[in-house]
Amino acid sequence: MINMFSNFISTFTGMRLNDVVDIILVSFVIYYVFLLLSESRAIQMLKGFAIILFLVLISRILRLDTMSWILTGLSTIWIIAFIIVFQPELRRALVEFGQNKFFKILFKEHAQLNRELKETSEILAKKKIGALIVLEREVNLKSFIETGTVLDSETSSELLISIFNTKSPLHDGAVIIREGRIAAAGCVLPLTQKDDLDKKYGMRHRAAIGISEETDAITIIVSEERKSISLAIGGKITPDINGETLLEILSLYAPKMR
Repeated sequence: MINMFSNFISTFTGMRLNDVVDIILVSFVIYYVFLLLSESRAIQMLKGFAIILFLVLISRILRLDTMSWILTGLSTIWIIAFIIVFQPELRRALVEFGQNKFFKILFKEHAQLNRELKETSEILAKKKIGALIVLEREVNLKSFIETGTVLDSETSSELLISIFNTKSPLHDGAVIIREGRIAAAGCVLPLTQKDDLDKKYGMRHRAAIGISEETDAITIIVSEERKSISLAIGGKITPDINGETLLEILSLYAPKMR
């Protein structure tokens, strides 16, 4: 399919597919930089640079070699001057670029979610409060979400702890987190049918293993009896881990985010 599309572009435009992609990416970068600098004094220098480039193009078309050489030299000097004079604006542009929603999704939000889950698990284990937290990944958990109470709330340690408080009407069942948000609480999960499971594992652990057998979800289990944290992935359970180990594993198996 890609080869067909590439051949089509080559036939009608004389360009390869990677040339088209290259042009699109460069155009996006130029447009984004223009938006970031449009409200600053740097925009005036950008206009000046555009004029120089236009004159270079005209001089080359007309074969004005000396003028082209002079203007090309000026463009090089202009780039150096731009970097020196407008360091604050460039710094702000890079900061805003790094704070773009897309990059927050990839980095910051994953890290924040994992920290919230680590803190929640440690506090609940210390207080001897049982919990079951499921993180949706690629396999859709809609059918399991519908068995509980839909919340669609921001994920925070405070909210998770309040949900699993024994006086809360939602403390039974599992919390399912989808795209970084608490999708539902009090959800019913399938129990594993394994016969060789250690007798020390109760219903929460069986449910955690069960959902991890049917889907690619990650499930955190907090046991009130043993004050311990466990993790179920791919039908297997990793028992008695500390908060730091939980954080490391979550960072390797990051669920999808919005």
